[in-house]
Amino acid sequence: MNNKKIYTDISEYFQIALGIFLASVGLKAFLLPNDFLDGGVTGTAILVNSQFESINISILLVVINIPFLILAYFTLSKRILIKSIFSILGLALVIHYVNFDVVTDDKLLISIFGGLFVGCGIGLTIKNGAVLDGSEILGVFLNDRFGISIGQIILYFNIILFSITAFILSVEIAMYSILTYIITAKVIDLLIEGFEDFIGVMIVSKHNIKIKSAIINELGAGLTVYKGEKGYGSSGELENFNIIHTVINRIDIRKMHRLINNVDPDAFYIEFDINHIKGGVLRRYLAKNKGKQLPKEILDYNKK
Repeated sequence: MNNKKIYTDISEYFQIALGIFLASVGLKAFLLPNDFLDGGVTGTAILVNSQFESINISILLVVINIPFLILAYFTLSKRILIKSIFSILGLALVIHYVNFDVVTDDKLLISIFGGLFVGCGIGLTIKNGAVLDGSEILGVFLNDRFGISIGQIILYFNIILFSITAFILSVEIAMYSILTYIITAKVIDLLIEGFEDFIGVMIVSKHNIKIKSAIINELGAGLTVYKGEKGYGSSGELENFNIIHTVINRIDIRKMHRLINNVDPDAFYIEFDINHIKGGVLRRYLAKNKGKQLPKEILDYNKK
């Protein structure tokens, strides 16, 4: 068990180090030489450095993050705090001591690839239990105290930052910086949540046996059936009805619509986004040879 824990820690710190390197490439090879900003504390440090060039940006990254690390002490676990300190100090040191050649002076490419590298770096860091930017810690803290969405807090933080950028530097730089931030945020989401996008579907129908069979055999997706005791629908009061719950890849949602409408055009169904999945048959849809394990009522229906 201890060996496994040591291996996990080494793997996590290695990936955090890789994230620091990628973020540094995005900053020093793309954003910093052109005064482009990213969001959060990193963007704030770049903005301050553009006005006070005598202050080293590595020092600014550490100093501006200190209040957020203090918040992290009261908000996050000790393990995350230690990793976050390692990440922030590591980023500051790499930016200070390692030089990267400027790749391009095309503003659009700077925004796109700067955001891509920074997003990969932050995403890898977060995925391995650390924070590379203090604005995320602020989001967790305010969410814990006041129930405000973390995403909203970071969004408001960056709206203020980019508004100040437009006033101090230029509207053009602010606009390109917003593009960088959008790309960074999207890349972070992809790294954390993965490239597969799943959606949940809940179905209530009088023909639930046929719909169950179609979902399993035509989509190859697993499902769960809940027992409803009493409800009220278009046909009046219902008792002892079945509720089908399944999760499918978003690319199959049109096929799911056709499947339900073909069996029961009057079926009631709800779709909802899935943020995290683990286990089950979602990533390995049911193989045909598993049909032998299906309930007899579904097998009998398939023979019709």
